[in-house]
Amino acid sequence: MSRKRSQPDAPQRRAEEPEQPKPASPKPPSLRRQRQSIRHLITAKLQTPHDRELTTKRRGELAELAFMLWATTLGFAVSKPYGDSERYDFITDSHEPGRMPKLFRVQVKCSTTLLNGQYHINAHRRVNGRAIPYKLTEIDFIAAYILPEDTWYLIPLADILNLTSLLFRSQKDRTPGLYDPYREAWHLLREPDGLTIA
Repeated sequence: MSRKRSQPDAPQRRAEEPEQPKPASPKPPSLRRQRQSIRHLITAKLQTPHDRELTTKRRGELAELAFMLWATTLGFAVSKPYGDSERYDFITDSHEPGRMPKLFRVQVKCSTTLLNGQYHINAHRRVNGRAIPYKLTEIDFIAAYILPEDTWYLIPLADILNLTSLLFRSQKDRTPGLYDPYREAWHLLREPDGLTIA
């Protein structure tokens, strides 16, 4: 008659075997790190002639993605129109519970290079090669992204009517810039009529 070997019960087995630590769940990157990652993608040096040819378009597309990320992080609902026929890139919705939403048409622009101490942004569209200023019937805001400084400027079009370009001073420059009041002025996208700062 064979004897059955007794099996140690579960609690004893657990005591003998060291517990393996549970793998830590990856932490989502901080907002600052997300912005740095997008900035790195946009400012990466492109090597081939084909890549250089597409640099402006690709940077513009990445700047749009950066706008979507940051606006949604701040609590806005962001919609993109179907196709490429509209003058604006996005519609923002203030998305405030219990209040009528504020909807604004936003055109995203970006600048990567400091020239003569200032960053240049085109605030126009082109028609037959001519620079035409945006109209209030086309967009409500220009969102200007200064890539090297990772800074957004939210400027109501009503404050820059008939201008075809904007110049932004570096933050290292102690001279106040004309558009400093609009730096990170996301609150304007929640104002009743996109109220101007001035």
